[in-house]
Amino acid sequence: MKIAIGGDHAGYTLKQWLKEQLNGFQFVDVGPFSEDRVDYPDFAHKVAEMLINETDIDYGILICGSANGVAMAANKHSNIRAAICWTEEIAKLAKTHNNANIICIPARFVDKELALKMVKTYNIAEFAGGRHCDRVDKIDI
Repeated sequence: MKIAIGGDHAGYTLKQWLKEQLNGFQFVDVGPFSEDRVDYPDFAHKVAEMLINETDIDYGILICGSANGVAMAANKHSNIRAAICWTEEIAKLAKTHNNANIICIPARFVDKELALKMVKTYNIAEFAGGRHCDRVDKIDI
């Protein structure tokens, strides 16, 4: 499993912790690499571009304070479906119903253990296809 991961300064600590907890996962960390203030679009665009251009990336994780900024930036890219998740059920539905390829985590609103559970739930979930395909196909303009 190869995951592109990034965020901003508000998500830095959680990003580092998740990478330590998810043994067996290979991460391509696009930054940031400290808690110094950065602009979240820079990192959201990098993760999105990796998913579009590199066939060996399975999905992305983006982490910022609210998850709104990284999701908005990533979703500007065609074929990117970045979903803000705050519960395990939302993480599962993002994948099974919306075929999300980036999970966005609000570092200021979920604790570390919940974030880990969400990523694990998202990771094992599979797109349900069927009736959801038509809906997902209508997302890009």
